[in-house]
Amino acid sequence: MSAAKLDAIFNPKSIAVVGASTKPGTVGNDLLANLVQPPYTKNGGGKPFVGEVYPINPKADEIFGKKVYKTIADVPGNVDLAVLCLNAKFILETVDQCKAKGVKGLVIISAGFKEIGAEGAELEKQLVAKVREAGIPLVGPNCLGVINPYINLNASFAAKSALKGHLGFVSQSGAFCTSVLDYAEARQIGFSKFVSFGNKADVNEIQMLEYLADDAETKAIALYLESIGNAKQFIEAASKVFWEKGKPILCIKSGRSAEGAKAVSSHTGSLAGGDAEYAAIFKQSGVQRVDTINELFNLAALYTTQPLPKGNRLAIITNAGGPGIMATDAAVAAGLKLAHLDPKTEEALKSNPLIPDAAALHNPVDVIGDAHSDRYQIAVETVMADANVDCGVIVLTPQSMTDSDNCGKILPEVIKKSGKPVVGAFMGVEQVAEGVKYLVDQGVPNYAFPEDAVQSLAAAARLVEMRAVKERSYAEYKDVDAAKAGKIIADALGSGTEKYLTQAEARPLFEAYKLPLLKSGIAKSADEAAKIVSGIGGKAVMKVMSADVKHKFDAGGVLLNIEGADGAKKGYDQIYANIAKNVPGAKIDSILIEQMAPEGEEVIVGCSRGGLGPLMMFGMGGTLAELMKDVQFRLAPMWKITAEEMVRETKVFTKMNGFRGLPKRDIAAVIDVLLRMSAMVVNHPEIAEFDINPLIVHSEGKGASVADSRIMLRKVK
Repeated sequence: MSAAKLDAIFNPKSIAVVGASTKPGTVGNDLLANLVQPPYTKNGGGKPFVGEVYPINPKADEIFGKKVYKTIADVPGNVDLAVLCLNAKFILETVDQCKAKGVKGLVIISAGFKEIGAEGAELEKQLVAKVREAGIPLVGPNCLGVINPYINLNASFAAKSALKGHLGFVSQSGAFCTSVLDYAEARQIGFSKFVSFGNKADVNEIQMLEYLADDAETKAIALYLESIGNAKQFIEAASKVFWEKGKPILCIKSGRSAEGAKAVSSHTGSLAGGDAEYAAIFKQSGVQRVDTINELFNLAALYTTQPLPKGNRLAIITNAGGPGIMATDAAVAAGLKLAHLDPKTEEALKSNPLIPDAAALHNPVDVIGDAHSDRYQIAVETVMADANVDCGVIVLTPQSMTDSDNCGKILPEVIKKSGKPVVGAFMGVEQVAEGVKYLVDQGVPNYAFPEDAVQSLAAAARLVEMRAVKERSYAEYKDVDAAKAGKIIADALGSGTEKYLTQAEARPLFEAYKLPLLKSGIAKSADEAAKIVSGIGGKAVMKVMSADVKHKFDAGGVLLNIEGADGAKKGYDQIYANIAKNVPGAKIDSILIEQMAPEGEEVIVGCSRGGLGPLMMFGMGGTLAELMKDVQFRLAPMWKITAEEMVRETKVFTKMNGFRGLPKRDIAAVIDVLLRMSAMVVNHPEIAEFDINPLIVHSEGKGASVADSRIMLRKVK
């Protein structure tokens, strides 16, 4: 679907309300009222829709002074948008009527679709088929509706309209939207577009991102999501919005925990948890995830009114020492640095007659409790002009001599001239209310407490750091043999639906993708073991190959430092004895004998394929992988920079990077393995799960070695 088609929904010149009602308190009545005689809201909201509105009801003649038409076919003019709020059983025939009328967009408020079960799901399936065949974009069904304050469009049954502003808001929950509208009005936060898409049968979060990317009124986007339909498309759409269009995206995603435990056969599956897929998607998309409505609007207020900072150096101007210290502590905790003011800045403050001798001129700058607006003005002008300052917060406590009203009037212009993001923390309620109103009306966000102010600025600094990532490209491997790997997988599965591959069985697959493998051989007798160890030369490792033994080391199925023929024979017999004792009844396929890998750091690389795609994992490996849980996740396919970030965000990276004199490891080799495995799971959807644990990472420039691995294959339906 072309994003431009959504213009019929958000910028219509005419609207038909099918199911308009004469009965107050019904959806059809409230929705029509919002279009033709909406309730009063602040800042110019609540005005009638600027275009034509046609109520449709076969049993009424007039509603709210508007002529009512029996069917949409009876409407004398063109209809850009049809809003349907009638019983679900009439929807399909009404859509046919809309198509015949030449309607360009649909919003279906009505419930009674997939949310009620199988019968509703079938009805929704038929609905989607109809609108897509007709080429008419559909928002809904089972939704609150859409709002565009710039044309006084409130095609929803919300009790309030939205203030005009620059935040595009997209929600899967209609009830959530009504709360947001009320909360946003109280904070004087406005919207460019506001949509509840309910079941998102047709138009979903991906099309909305594509539309808002080019929407001139939208400076930032906020999402409330319960699910994402297509992870790859979401990442592509959000990446365009964030990196190419420069618009921040905020998201509240409900349902962080899994509803129930899922049986898994890999470390990756057990470590991923219920929310790892979404956490990975947001990181790869440039989306900032927030946990609360308050946090969402704290950031939205900043992103839609202030420039983003060029760095993370914060200046604090305050009239009280305690709140200044609170702001300092919060800033450091959030990752901001307290700016070191240039000596010339401090001298300029000191020499100004408005700044008293008792003022503290180091950051935080305390202009003390008797400060009037003129003192605040000179302090903000001087401090924010300092080249060492990237952003600022103005803390004001309402003391008896504080003229907070005048501060609110004059400071916005000072802030604007600085060209840097500066926010207020006017503390209190009634005593600072007028000053806060002046601030917010002139585009300066105010926060009730300094902690919220600096946390928002810290989020903005992180956003800028994330945006600095420019190189977003996929690695291309011309040395892999995907066709050979595909045949190996097909042969392994045969006519079955699932197959566990031991390390020995997985080896040919890894060879096809040029992973760093050690010399090895398969033994099915003690004599074969002796020959293989002698052929490898030096020390070897012996490992049991059995689908019944998940944790080989714990079961005594791994023996290290095996030397010579006699050692190999003894080791072979010992493994059989250990497994018989520790995993009774386990079927042993063979014993894998592998050369001992050179010394190095043990890490884990894995994948678990969930509903949104293959979820790659990297972290600290070895027997303590599940205990330490030092892991990061991303969805495949991955950009090169994604794999690098994934590695750098773990504690084991710090260790591998030469922590406290430890030897540096070959991190480039780790990233290469990650990207090759990412390509493998994308090319071969039959790979349901895999672990490489450990991948032993050698000294810098010496590569890495796959020391142990396993793969679970499942036939794709």
